[in-house]
This record gives sequence, C-alpha cells and structure tokens, in this order.
Amino acid sequence: MAQADYYKILGIEKSASADEIKKAFRTLAVKYHPDRNQGDKQAEEKFKEINEAYAVLSDPDKKQQYDTFGSSGFHQQYSQEDIFRGFDFGGTFRDMGMGGGEDIFSRLFGRGGRGGFRGGPRRGGDHEMEVSVSFRDAAHGAERLVAFRRSGVREELKIRIPAGVDNGSRIRVPGKGAQGEAGGEAGDLFLTITVLPDPVFSRDGGDLFVERSIPFSAACLGTPLEVPTLEGDKRIKVPAGIQPGTKIRLKGCGIKPLGSNARGDLFVKVSVHVPEALTSEQKKLVEELARKGL
Repeated sequence: MAQADYYKILGIEKSASADEIKKAFRTLAVKYHPDRNQGDKQAEEKFKEINEAYAVLSDPDKKQQYDTFGSSGFHQQYSQEDIFRGFDFGGTFRDMGMGGGEDIFSRLFGRGGRGGFRGGPRRGGDHEMEVSVSFRDAAHGAERLVAFRRSGVREELKIRIPAGVDNGSRIRVPGKGAQGEAGGEAGDLFLTITVLPDPVFSRDGGDLFVERSIPFSAACLGTPLEVPTLEGDKRIKVPAGIQPGTKIRLKGCGIKPLGSNARGDLFVKVSVHVPEALTSEQKKLVEELARKGL
C-alpha cells in the first residue's frame, strides 16, 4: 500500500473531522471484518487497508505527516511497523463490541515473528493537548501548570512556555504520553499553544503593531507621543505633516520568534482624531483655518 490514498480508502474528504474519520472506519470495519467474510481474500485485503488508513488518520502526528508529504513521502519515513506503533487494535474493536482484535491483527499483519512485526517492547502513543497563554506570556515566556490524564490517572506537570511562541506552536514533553507495552518507552506529550488576543498589541511573526490617535493640530505641527512597548512606554517624535495611517517604525522593539535569533520591530500606526462635536470657540477657529485654506 505504498501509494495508498487513505482518505479514498475510508471514503472521506481530507477535511473530515476526527469523528467523521472514526465513523467511516467503523462502518467499513464491520462490513469487511474477517469473521463476516471467512475465506474472502479480497475482503481480507480491504480490511487490512482500512485498518492501516485508520491507524494513520486517527493519529494527529501521523496524519499531519501524511497530509504534508503525501503518500509517497510518508511511506519513505514510516514502515508498516511505524504506522501501527501505538495503535490499540484490540481496544479499537472492543469499543465496537467485536472481540479477537489482537488475534486478527497478528494473523493479518504477521506480528510476533510471522513476518513484518517484531515482538517485544513497543513504544506508547503520543498525547496532544491545547494550552492557552496570554499575549505577554507568549512574548516573554512563562511557566504553566498543566493537568492531563495518562493511563486513566490524573497528572499535573509544570512546563516552561518558551519566549516567542505563537499560535500553533508545539511543545514536546518527552515521556508523558501513553505508557509503552511490554517494557517499551512511553510516548510523548505535545502541547499546542493558543495565544490569547491582547487589547494593545497585534502581531505578525516577530513584528508588533499598535495604533495611536493624535489631534489634527499635532498632525500639522508634529508632537511627542508616548507609545507602549513590551518593556514599557517609549517616547517618540511624530513629525510635522504626518498623514493618517502612517506607520512609525521602532526597530528591535518587537518579539524574537521561537527559534529565531532576530527580534522584530514595533510599528505605530498613527491616526488623526476628528472630534464629533466642537465648542463655539473651536468652531470659529476651524472656520478661520478653512478660510486660510486648511
């Protein structure tokens, strides 16, 4: 099955959710189960294909690799043993009310010395969870206490959120995934970071953006302006005649993205405030400016 299209095998779209993937697998697994198709070699091959497809698409890491590199690239990295490592074949069929899973698996895929699979220790599967952090903690780094369940037992772990993480960044915690089998090593825990919005800053890679409004007179004459940075307020000079929407760059006042040695910049977008109402004196002054061509 080196060039297999796992999505086509399960009859689903690439955008299918985890629940849709499981539902499609269960339907086909029941249909092509060896106990219902004894002596049917075509059904047996189909059953093997269905299980291999599900072993990949139900595992977030394997699925990501498959989606990224395609079938050919994926099979250059993963052997059949790698594909089924951490896949609970017996448990999957027990959940469906069908027994004999491990025996069927051994017979079809040759595990235990009958070809293809080695006996002995097997590595546990990896676990995934999401961790939300504030914008400032993502920029500076922070510690978090995360709770998760492993082998049915609740565990707590203090982790370090490295400075510069962004939405979608992943942190690997070795050995905190599922327990291995037959003395095999445990899998890993992968934390996917969600960065919460900030009321002041927005971010693009290493660059930060803030918005500041100044009066019309300040835009004409220029003005000093206090702007926020991650290290505190900084005083800058707004030049006379600045146009609305102009961005002033503060070099090196952004974020150093995770894995980068270069820190980004801070851009201050300047807007000109137009008052909704004027006092009588202000109105006279504006009318005078209008007569002067301003």
